[in-house]
Amino acid sequence: MTYFFNFFILIVIFIFSFGCGGTTQPDTSKPFIKEGTKDMTVVKETFGEFEGKKIDLYTLKNSNGMEAKITNYGGIVTSIKVPDKKGNLSDVVLGFNNLKDYLSNSSYFGAIIGRYANRIGNAKFSLDGVEYTLAKNNWANSLHGGVKGFDKVLWEAEPAFGKEGQSLKLTYMSKDGEEGFPGNMDVTVTYTLKDDNSFRIDYLATTDKTTVVNLTNHTYWNLAGEGSGNILSHQLMLNAGAFTPVDRGSIPTGEIRPVEDTPMDFKKPKAIGDRIGSDYEQLKFANGYDHNWGIDSSDEEKPALAATVYEPISGRYMEVYTTEPGIQFYSGNFLNDSIIGKSSKAYGARSGLCLETQHYPDSPNKPEFPPVVLEPEEIYRSTTIYKFSVIK
Repeated sequence: MTYFFNFFILIVIFIFSFGCGGTTQPDTSKPFIKEGTKDMTVVKETFGEFEGKKIDLYTLKNSNGMEAKITNYGGIVTSIKVPDKKGNLSDVVLGFNNLKDYLSNSSYFGAIIGRYANRIGNAKFSLDGVEYTLAKNNWANSLHGGVKGFDKVLWEAEPAFGKEGQSLKLTYMSKDGEEGFPGNMDVTVTYTLKDDNSFRIDYLATTDKTTVVNLTNHTYWNLAGEGSGNILSHQLMLNAGAFTPVDRGSIPTGEIRPVEDTPMDFKKPKAIGDRIGSDYEQLKFANGYDHNWGIDSSDEEKPALAATVYEPISGRYMEVYTTEPGIQFYSGNFLNDSIIGKSSKAYGARSGLCLETQHYPDSPNKPEFPPVVLEPEEIYRSTTIYKFSVIK
């Protein structure tokens, strides 16, 4: 009797397992996307429409609750939420709640910048004996890739997952002659949100014709929280012993000048507002800080420390690591109260700061600067990491 009873129990368990899906459970080892839900690793939702195409917004989250939002229009980082010293999350990135506002604003909030970040003087350069004329969008100069740079194009987006964290891979093919630049160039930018509260950006590009390239990201940071006032009390450290002075048109003169005994010295942390109003000629030219610094001990293979930023009230601390040789610190001098951000608050002058890792401005016309030429047989690679923590 016991034998038949045990046999019966085994039959019941076998049938129950199949009937209830015991051997057909979905494979949950790989995260996946589902539109309009909030319980998935990556959320994709509609953000607006551009040139008749639907634009998406992707949300990445890590195990600590940190969150990053990115749209495939311009590769714009629209939001990054990080904790303060009390554990409260705040959005530390300036931006807007909808695509329409990004389309109507020209301040490059959060966008991928290319083909050439920063300025090229007189919107022209020569390469292999050929002079190339670029689109002018900054008086006589070319700025951030021209009239329609990488910040104003639609990127193909593909979420990716791995040990490093949740990622969004963006790709774009820039055609030969686009904004005046030579060569068909394939570009990939990958954003990764890691569980150590770092936000990593990896850039990769190839070309079929000799060209120049300089890619960066133009996020405006306010570690007190976007819309919370200016960044003058933020304490900045730049791991840089020299900077590149500019003329009145913000084009580098070619000089590489030591920072010692000038308001450009941030080798030790200093409040941004301490010297921004000085009568130093370079600060007058730019109405504040808008200059490139040469990073000490830069490494093309491994990201090196370029900068740190500390906001005393929230306790938020941001470290910037990069493989690039330079970093452009912009103190948001030309933001103004007419710009209403995502929290319905005005983004007045100096309400955000940019730390744009890069090669030097106007390098195609300055042979003494680190080279920016990309050949067909080469691969352009660059990495920048923004890592967040708190100081209590």
